[in-house]
Amino acid sequence: MNNTALSHIHEALGAKMVPFAGYNMPVSYEGINIEHETVRNSVGVFDVSHMGEFLITGPNALALIQKVTSNDASKLTEGKAQYSCFPNDDGGIVDDLIVYCLDQEKWLLVVNASNIEKDWNWISNKNTMDAEIKNLSEDYSLLAIQGPNAIEAMQSLTSTDLSAISFYTFEINNFAGIENVIISATGYTGSGGFEIYCKNSEAEQIWTRVFEAGKDFGIKPIGLAARDTLRLEMGYCLYGNDINDTTSPLEAGLGWITKFTKEFTNSDNLLKQKEQGTDRRLIAFELDERGIPRQGYDIVDSTGKKIGEVTSGTMSPSLGKGIGMGYVPTIMKSVGTQIHIQIRKNAIPATIVKLPFYKN
Repeated sequence: MNNTALSHIHEALGAKMVPFAGYNMPVSYEGINIEHETVRNSVGVFDVSHMGEFLITGPNALALIQKVTSNDASKLTEGKAQYSCFPNDDGGIVDDLIVYCLDQEKWLLVVNASNIEKDWNWISNKNTMDAEIKNLSEDYSLLAIQGPNAIEAMQSLTSTDLSAISFYTFEINNFAGIENVIISATGYTGSGGFEIYCKNSEAEQIWTRVFEAGKDFGIKPIGLAARDTLRLEMGYCLYGNDINDTTSPLEAGLGWITKFTKEFTNSDNLLKQKEQGTDRRLIAFELDERGIPRQGYDIVDSTGKKIGEVTSGTMSPSLGKGIGMGYVPTIMKSVGTQIHIQIRKNAIPATIVKLPFYKN
């Protein structure tokens, strides 16, 4: 089991630690609901150093990225980032990721922790243009400082004007006494904030300074369990749940990151899928009665016939009701459609809704 550079700190703070993607990670400190509300209303810090980072450099770097990702990275300029995915050859998704343009011959790809080896092999096999690729995953740490008070709480730590970093842009500057830190206005919570990329040797200093700066703002460490409830309230897909090797980006509602202005892996087949439509779609639903939907629960119609399966589900701390996502036949995807979630012996009525669940 691997540790992050901060695992010893989480253990000292009394975090409940669990194995996740080969790492010893904090799942909670005080409890999911408390940590969830901290991020929604104030500011919290996640250690997500288990995520993977690949550096792609050289004159053919962009060509490789264009080949393996669904979004159009040629639209990015220095300091901008983009959500994207790696389509596979069969219509599914190898992984979803964020692409950072450091400059036109230097790019950073941030991938899911559980897919680092798979993604690395995928990119390496597709690298027929001899772009330079480096796996930096074991050398870098990542902190997600999330919440509406993040800008004010962290401004004293950097000369960068944090309020000027718009969503999905970033700067490389000093932060918490460390030079050349990536300060990125990205995140997975829907409550604003930043993601901080630094070397492992710098992580503890940054963590300490972040908590000193945020003390008057009620800053708290947040575990992965609350990260999941926060992302689900926003309707953000989780790889392994809502998207995987058998789900196409179009089925998953990710047509907005699938750009047919270029050729990419399996783009011809995905274009046909766009033109002809898909048989199923990922939908969001809210339970109309008390209950908690969980991954793997059946979605059924009014007669009890199975029409799909829950891919993600929870009791929403912000809404106080059961929410979830899952795939259903496309003809049933419309907002307002009534479905049922089979929770043990009971088929609980639910309504398909428009994302996000949480609207601040």
